[in-house]
Amino acid sequence: MNSRTRRMAVAAVAVGALAAGLTGCGGDSLEDDGPDKASGGGKGKLVVGAAGFTEAKVLGELYKQVLDNAGYSVSVKTVENREIYEPQLEKGAIDIVPDYAATLAEFLNVKENGPKAKPVASADVGATVAALEKLAGPRGLKVLPAGAAVDQNAFAVSTEFAEKHDLKTLSDLGRSGVKVKIAAGDECETRPFCAPGLKKTYGIDVSGIDPKGVGTTQSKQAVSNGTDQLVLTTTTDATLKNFDLVLLEDDKKLQNADNVLPVVNAKDAGDRAIADALGKLTETLTTDDLVELNRKVDEERQKEADVATEYLESKGLIKK
Repeated sequence: MNSRTRRMAVAAVAVGALAAGLTGCGGDSLEDDGPDKASGGGKGKLVVGAAGFTEAKVLGELYKQVLDNAGYSVSVKTVENREIYEPQLEKGAIDIVPDYAATLAEFLNVKENGPKAKPVASADVGATVAALEKLAGPRGLKVLPAGAAVDQNAFAVSTEFAEKHDLKTLSDLGRSGVKVKIAAGDECETRPFCAPGLKKTYGIDVSGIDPKGVGTTQSKQAVSNGTDQLVLTTTTDATLKNFDLVLLEDDKKLQNADNVLPVVNAKDAGDRAIADALGKLTETLTTDDLVELNRKVDEERQKEADVATEYLESKGLIKK
């Protein structure tokens, strides 16, 4: 599963249940009693959980390598989705996961309060993280600070369309009065962060939905060739340039704050040294960095571990 598929499944336009599944690195089982914190490495062993799509795997490698550099012995377990890894994080079979503030907050909100729970996430990253901390704490989880890197819903148009109508923001599109057909999942028609939100927040004239999926090649191609005018994708889509597409700024903050942040098992990985090591990475990582890291894996077919090493060395976060 690549980053585009993850956003479609996890947070493209709403919190939804994902298909259960599990893949483990090296055949290890997540049903083990957890790592032996007292052995291996100078500061003990840690397990980083990474969901089964490109961006999460890259983030997992980034976390692993900065923690290795800090003196821990770290392994990465690939876990297909949040329904699998979040309980394992609570249990301590996984110590740390890279996650997304708004999506995890709503996941825990629904888990705690049911499917009709009032949303707690918003475009305000501070308020969203505070809500997440309130939900995570009683479950034995510690939420570390969020950074500037964000992977959230985004809308793109062709460069030609943007230039023709002088578009840089979604507000510009609304003011233009131009009718647009959106290439997205069919759920876009009813989800508040898609067509209804574009109409209500920006006054965009949505003529219909072309159900080609979220950020798929087919969706982007449809906008590139003019069949559709707007595509639902994400802020870390690494392939937009291939289709001559540009993102329109969400200037009125329709989308929730899905900033990247580490979440740890408070008992097993709540040490200040862990927070400090991950904090330096979080403070450095940007959305553009994620785009480039994703591109190197998905287009150049480089290994996640290799692109992580190159990035961390270039930023002085680990020694060459």
